[in-house]
Amino acid sequence: MPAVRLLVLGVLRLRQPAHGYAVRRELLTWRAETWTNVKPGSIYHALKQLTQEGNLSSLGPRDSDRGPAHTLFAVTEAGEAEFRRLMDEALVSVDMEELGAAIAFMDALPRAHVIAKLREQQRRSREVRDDLLAMVPDFPGRHSAPHTTDLLELWSGVFDNLTNWTAGVIARLESGEYNMAE
Repeated sequence: MPAVRLLVLGVLRLRQPAHGYAVRRELLTWRAETWTNVKPGSIYHALKQLTQEGNLSSLGPRDSDRGPAHTLFAVTEAGEAEFRRLMDEALVSVDMEELGAAIAFMDALPRAHVIAKLREQQRRSREVRDDLLAMVPDFPGRHSAPHTTDLLELWSGVFDNLTNWTAGVIARLESGEYNMAE
């Protein structure tokens, strides 16, 4: 759910005020369903929950020439703080969905801040990779399936790739690529 919350807040920051269908349509143009678990129901649930928490304000239903009235939403000051908190958590995450959501909005933050968070994410990815590789000599153990070693090597390879990919993003940020918040 943190990735969906981050995506909803991020899109609303860009397009506010906007209604739920507009948020969904925007995420569809990003093909977010291919790299996240975001579904229409999760978008509307996040809108409701974020509004109840005071992170969004509901501007009430607005009539539409194209169909039923839509409720417009805008990000509140608390929602801006929640967006930044979720960004900080997601930028250091080794969860691909959360990290992907943060990368989508990294230009909302200062360059040095993003670089520092991505260095932490890279360190975490490297640690996970190394921990997985350290388990390989102990497998297959008496109580494990014979393919456990293959799984450990698969996942260590994923985290090795993530570590290297993050290095590339950091290098591009350090060289001045991307327009950032400052």
